[in-house]
Amino acid sequence: MNNILLALVCFAVMSGILGLILAVASKVFAVHTDERVEKITELLPGANCGGCGYSGCAALAEAIAAGKAPVNACNSVSAENLEEIGKVMGVKAEMGERYRAQVMCSGTHDLAKKKYVYEGIADCAAANKLAGGDKLCPNGCIGLGTCAAACKFDAIRIINGVAAVDYDKCKACGACVAACPKRIIRLIPYNAKYWVGCCSTDKGPVTKSYCEAGCIGCKLCEKKCPVGAIAVTDFVAKIDYEKCTSCGACAEACPRKIIWSADGKAEMEA
Repeated sequence: MNNILLALVCFAVMSGILGLILAVASKVFAVHTDERVEKITELLPGANCGGCGYSGCAALAEAIAAGKAPVNACNSVSAENLEEIGKVMGVKAEMGERYRAQVMCSGTHDLAKKKYVYEGIADCAAANKLAGGDKLCPNGCIGLGTCAAACKFDAIRIINGVAAVDYDKCKACGACVAACPKRIIRLIPYNAKYWVGCCSTDKGPVTKSYCEAGCIGCKLCEKKCPVGAIAVTDFVAKIDYEKCTSCGACAEACPRKIIWSADGKAEMEA
């Protein structure tokens, strides 16, 4: 009987010691969570688009809380939520300049010439592996919607063989930019009125053999711009939006009519 009691006492003592060790260990090795991370995550869009450079909204929230990312790192967050994130971090949060995605191609089905009939899967990356896609222009939009599939905000549609952006829905996350195998989608200032709808880097005669709307590098737009905001480089015109005053002189001078005006409307509706 005494042996049984002794065993019970020893067991109780050992249990107490082990419990004490576990309690101390839980304090020493505890992972301290920052309550701000959860609050910031709830304020972010939750699209996990990756436009901020982080793997998702939770990862960005951790970076903001740790001071490794600015409070306005997300282009998709609303002004109201950004203000709340600033309050969580104890700083004044201001919206950065708003941008939008722009597809720099005008090669619709009726304008761009093709080299073969593509009947594969509806994926631009897959089609691009087959001699760069079905269009003769090596820099033309393939138009199979890989960018649209990548967009978390339903801001892109394929219209007449070319991707088009709904400016009101676009959050400038950059997912479409990364998804495009031709690299012809750019982020430009949201209020930019004009853009060049071509990325062809071939000489004028070659571009004309590809597409009836391609830039031929004639430099008339460059000569007409009063502030030097547009220049022809590698046979294609490019606009410097820091200089552009939206006067429209370049669009009027373009003989190919591929310098487009947004006119305050979404590209889909223009």
